[in-house]
Amino acid sequence: MSLTTIGILGIVAFLCLIFLGMNIGLALLLVGFLGYAAVVNPAAAIGVLRKVPATQASTYTFIVIPLFIMMGNFAFQSGLSAALYNAGHKWLSRFPGNLACGTIAASAGFGAICGSCAATCATMGTIALPEMRKYKYADRLSTGSIAMGGTLGILIPPSTPMIIYCIMAEESIGKMFAAGFLPGIMLATLCIITIAILVKLRPEIAPPPTSYSWGERFSSLKGLIGVVVLFGVVLGGMFTGFFSVNQSAAVGAFLAILLTAVHKRLTWRSFKNAMQGTVTTFAMTFLILIGASVFANFLAITKIPFLLAEGIADLDVSFGVVLILMTVVYIFLGMIMDELPMILLTVPIFLPIVHSYGVDTIWFGIYIILVMELGAIAPPVGLNCFIIQGIAKDIPLSTIYRGALPFVITILVGILIIYLFPQIVMVLPNQIGG
Repeated sequence: MSLTTIGILGIVAFLCLIFLGMNIGLALLLVGFLGYAAVVNPAAAIGVLRKVPATQASTYTFIVIPLFIMMGNFAFQSGLSAALYNAGHKWLSRFPGNLACGTIAASAGFGAICGSCAATCATMGTIALPEMRKYKYADRLSTGSIAMGGTLGILIPPSTPMIIYCIMAEESIGKMFAAGFLPGIMLATLCIITIAILVKLRPEIAPPPTSYSWGERFSSLKGLIGVVVLFGVVLGGMFTGFFSVNQSAAVGAFLAILLTAVHKRLTWRSFKNAMQGTVTTFAMTFLILIGASVFANFLAITKIPFLLAEGIADLDVSFGVVLILMTVVYIFLGMIMDELPMILLTVPIFLPIVHSYGVDTIWFGIYIILVMELGAIAPPVGLNCFIIQGIAKDIPLSTIYRGALPFVITILVGILIIYLFPQIVMVLPNQIGG
């Protein structure tokens, strides 16, 4: 049996295990280990299994992941999410579907201190959904806007998937964070425009816009001081070179704890919940990373990534065609797994192809984040849609999918825009040097 055939069988076996419900990290680890043992020998596979965890644990950059996760967990405990929603609603009150627009704005703000798609969706869902149902918003609009808003958590820095991508692609985390800033604002704006269009076309799905005085609007900004301080110190310190990425993550975690105390939310229960959430999320991430690294070692010896790159190069097609094919693959994978396994599974395969076309890996990283957002809201799975149904069990999943569907088009438009105008992604990274 050829190496290529073994590699393909390994990928098929992994997908089958996922469909059967096995943990993604364990599935990657099992298939990678058995595949490596079959191609080389069991002793070599055991050697890889011994080496990979130690290598990953000793990676200096990797420490930023638990620190940013901790920052997001304590930011949630501090009550900043409610302040963001209040300000977003009042400042966008004149827009059609203002509560839905406010949800998008608040999600963008919370994403800037959270870095997780699911956490942003769950947090904003518990705050925004009761308010929108109170004011008689159609369920599909309210749930669709929350599902879409949740995806902004991984595009606006800091972002855990961006960090994982940078580790895999050996890219600068600071540059990657800078690259996500303008596309994040662009996508949030496109979402608000989408909501306005939907409400204009079908006025019955949202009540008429309300109005708040300028005094009430400016008063709502008081609650955002903590967000501005946290976001400004963490990213500002990183981009100006005052902090390294690791130092900025540590400072961010400390400031988030401090803000929780200032808001009088730092109790033993909130501290325990934040730390438990941090440990649980990081343990899951580390298991997936170890499994993906073993699986990547297996794929490397089968030479599938390099053969795929050579095969596409021989086709002599434009990068636009290749990008469409990659998007289809990512949409499919988004139906069966979340963002971290997708990055860890596909980057070793797709990166040689990207390099062969001379495409900047920072730009490609932002593209990956955008297509992963598609997977988070698109049927037949859509992780964010399931999270929302867990919050509002009386809303059918089909209604949530219908609400999310217009935003699938919004994300596709966003991908097209950064393809046609790559400087939207690259202008800030090019300013901050290495």
